Amino acid sequence: AKEKKKSKLGRHLISISFFTVMGVILGFAMIAFLEWQLPEGIPSSERATRTCLMLVFLYLAWLIQVVIHETGHLICGLLSGYTFSSFRIGSFMLLKENGRLVTKRLKIAGTGGQCLMAPPEMVNGKFPVVLYNLGGSLFNLIVTLLFVPVLIAAPKGGLLALFSFLMIGIGIISSLGNGIPIRTESVDNDGYNAVSLHKNEHAMKAFWIQMKANEQLTKGIRTKDMPDEWFEVPSDEAMKNSMVATIGVCAASRLMDQHRFEEAEKLINHLLEIETGMVALHRNMMICDLIYLELIGRNRSDRLEELYTKELKQFMKAMRTFPSVIRMEYAYSLLADHDSEGVAKSMAAFEKVAATYPYPNDINTERELMEIAEKVSLGDANV
Repeated sequence: AKEKKKSKLGRHLISISFFTVMGVILGFAMIAFLEWQLPEGIPSSERATRTCLMLVFLYLAWLIQVVIHETGHLICGLLSGYTFSSFRIGSFMLLKENGRLVTKRLKIAGTGGQCLMAPPEMVNGKFPVVLYNLGGSLFNLIVTLLFVPVLIAAPKGGLLALFSFLMIGIGIISSLGNGIPIRTESVDNDGYNAVSLHKNEHAMKAFWIQMKANEQLTKGIRTKDMPDEWFEVPSDEAMKNSMVATIGVCAASRLMDQHRFEEAEKLINHLLEIETGMVALHRNMMICDLIYLELIGRNRSDRLEELYTKELKQFMKAMRTFPSVIRMEYAYSLLADHDSEGVAKSMAAFEKVAATYPYPNDINTERELMEIAEKVSLGDANV
């Protein structure tokens, strides 16, 4: 357990150090660039205006590079034989639903965007993964290089030079930060996934299943109705790979959808106890499910206190618009706190999210689980 904790801490420190160093370099470069661009004796008001413009352009450059990054995944995915499923920037999502494009809302903490596609069929256990995963970084790099001559040609002190400089700086960070294989505590980046999938046939199959399962969700098929073989729990050894570990997480979620609660609790406890490559996002989601299972089951206050940590509360705050997180909060207010105001607040939040959530059947799943919690509160022994 200590070695596992040290490994996670090491990954976290490496990722934090990388982006901190890149951020510091960009910060100093921005200051130096601004000083070099501004003429001597410029009024302080003009300096302040240029500084504010730089901050606005910094945000715009970041947003544009996110769009470029996800577009890179999309185009490289299409070139690799993938088909479109969804395209998200921030919380704005474009989704293919019943053959037409619709807009939805989905926010996932720690991600600026996401392009999900359905993969081609596997041939001899393989399918193209490298170009799709590295497409975002590749496009960031291409656009960054295109802005170099623009910066050189732009008039000194002009807004075009300022914007070009920031597009180059953010582009370098995005390209390297996503392209160089990095494992963080929360997620694995594109470079890590490309390397991991290319070397591990089990990881490749797990990635294929995840992308196909997402495609099924967009078609209105619930997890419980998807093929059983997609959710066979891998061996403990195989789940040391983060991509393979996700199949274990999906299997637990499917058991929740099937209302096989004892099996779900057993599997979740096992996954949390063994050494896996599971990312923090999935680990915290499973702890939320474990709290829910405790609430509708034995409802032991000491066990709830053990699970409902400060770290988990911070995670839930960041993921407060996620249906399963709201469902857990609802059940906690109902069965642990006996707080009618908290119950009403959670229900209102759930209905608000449900109106624009991209996967209606996930909403149906969570609504059923909330109804079960309500039955437990009323003393229904058949739950």
